[in-house]
Formats: sequence, structure tokens, C-alpha cells
Amino acid sequence: MIAIVDYGAGNLNSVKKAFAYLGAEVVVTDEPGTLAGADKIVLPGVGHFSSLQALDRSGLRAVLLQAAISEKPFLGICLGMQWLFAGSDECTEISGAGIFPGKCRLFPSSVKSPHVGWNSISVQQGSRLLRGIAPDPFVYYTHSFHAPVVDATTAASEYGLRFSGAVEQGNIFGVQFHPEKSGDVGLAILRNFCEV
Repeated sequence: MIAIVDYGAGNLNSVKKAFAYLGAEVVVTDEPGTLAGADKIVLPGVGHFSSLQALDRSGLRAVLLQAAISEKPFLGICLGMQWLFAGSDECTEISGAGIFPGKCRLFPSSVKSPHVGWNSISVQQGSRLLRGIAPDPFVYYTHSFHAPVVDATTAASEYGLRFSGAVEQGNIFGVQFHPEKSGDVGLAILRNFCEV
């Protein structure tokens, strides 16, 4: 079973529909016990980084960190991927999981923010999440803050600068774009996560 985390900041229905379309057993939950019993966890999210504070208030943060440590497959989408980093300049009072180094930062003033729409990603070889994906596919973004390129970056995009489009480390995966809104490419990525 795939558990989608409900902490009040996500387009949960779209993500659930995409996994259901692929034939996955999926549940949307804010219950720590349900998350602990799931085979895989998805942390979606849209909006302000401060909304991640709900993870601390509900006890979900500890469950999510334990899942990452226990090698349970974990996918962060958009804000969920940013949570995997140390934090964000968007809300410095809230810390991220710190699984990946660095902070998420605002796009430079040379480009329009938020970054909304289709953009290509340069895919690196060897990624399990991006297996079988064409070298430079287009995916759908909507975000004002971006994660840095790190050793775990498996796909990057250019928009005023180069930033992480996808990260991967062991059982932990993250995508800044929205696979549930990225057509066949996005569905292929979610299928790969189902098969991890």
C-alpha cells in the first residue's frame, strides 16, 4: 500500500488519482499509524514552506524520518522534495529533514517567479525513479523556491540558474515538478516508484 501524507498542503486528489490509474493500492492519511504500516510513502505539497510545520504538530515528522531510516520507499513531490533538504529561505524558522544538504532559495530576479509551466529536465543515467525516461523530457513545474544541485541530483532544469528537478538516495526520492500533471512522462515516473 502507498500512503499519501495529508498535512493540509497538497493537491492530494490528483496524486491519488494518478497512482490509482496505475493500479496501485493507495490511501490518503494523516494518521501516523497508517503511515508506519504502509509499504511506501508519498509526501506531496504545494504552497508555502511554513505549511510543513503541520508535520511537527501532528507527530508525522518523526514517522516520516523513521520511514526514511528504515529504507521504506519515500517520494517527496514539490514542497515534499524541498522538505528533504536542510530548509528553505521561504521560512527559516522551519527546518527540513536534512537528508540532502543545502537550502531552497528564491529564483533570481532575472526570471519571473513563480516558475510555472513546462520545462525540460536533463536526466542522469542510473536513476531508478527516472528509468526508461527520455534524456530531455518536459515536466510541469509550479514553484518560487528551488533546491540546489547536490550529489544526489538525478535530473536538473535551467530557469535563471541550474536547480535540482529530481534527487535520489537509496530508498529516498524527490521531484520538484508535479508528475501527476506531467502527462505520460509523469505517469512513467510514478510507475517506476510503484515498482521500487
